[in-house]
Amino acid sequence: MSVERPVGVFDSGVGGLSVLRAIRAELPLEDLMYVADSACAPYGDRSAAFVTERVTGLTRFLVDQGAKAVVVACNTATAVAVKVLRSRFQIPIVAIEPAVKPAASRTRTRVVGVLATTGTLSSPNMGKLLASYGSEVEFLVQPCPGLADKVEKGELTSEETRTLVRRYVRPLTDKGADILVLGCTHYPFLSQLIQEVAGPGVDVIDPATAVARELRRRLEAGGLLRHGAEEGTERFWTSGAIDEVAPIVSQLWGRTVRVLPLVDGGR
Repeated sequence: MSVERPVGVFDSGVGGLSVLRAIRAELPLEDLMYVADSACAPYGDRSAAFVTERVTGLTRFLVDQGAKAVVVACNTATAVAVKVLRSRFQIPIVAIEPAVKPAASRTRTRVVGVLATTGTLSSPNMGKLLASYGSEVEFLVQPCPGLADKVEKGELTSEETRTLVRRYVRPLTDKGADILVLGCTHYPFLSQLIQEVAGPGVDVIDPATAVARELRRRLEAGGLLRHGAEEGTERFWTSGAIDEVAPIVSQLWGRTVRVLPLVDGGR
């Protein structure tokens, strides 16, 4: 497999751009592809069968585009379907999961808050993850309906978004949480607001950097890391309406980018 081939990344919407941002910082030479499945966002409200079928189609699309590795930049998709993806595709599949382990090792109060979608929190994988590190730490799980939707709309600082953040964060800090784990890739775009509400004594953990490092490790192990002096490129697709999604992708990415239509979920 050629090292010149790109890396594919997908999420249920634009939230995974937080992971793409970390990958670009860690791997400046790699060509990147990103699919925002905005027509079906959020996955947390969908059935496991739907999510599995959907992300299998997205992964197939990225492989057909030449991907040498695929990053699942969605906690719900990881929890529901990553085992299926790894059984069906021969390339490295790198997945994200809430940063429960580092939070458990760093907390001083022994109380950790986990902000995530309902789908992620209700998955068996999430239950196992919390149980693995919960013997000496109390995990306070907080479903955050509507929060990812605000990011999808680019409403990062609106009063409605601020109200939702207060509603979800304050019960956790009031119970002594000194670390908040961002269990949805959309939430890092609200990290400044979350930090403001939580206060300076609370750490907010975004797992995107760890995912980018794991991708580097997997590419190096497989002899797939791209070398040279030329900076990598990015390509973007969405299953949503281009005129609605493209401005949000450009807003979150930090510059104007071209977004192409994804037809039939990539199948």
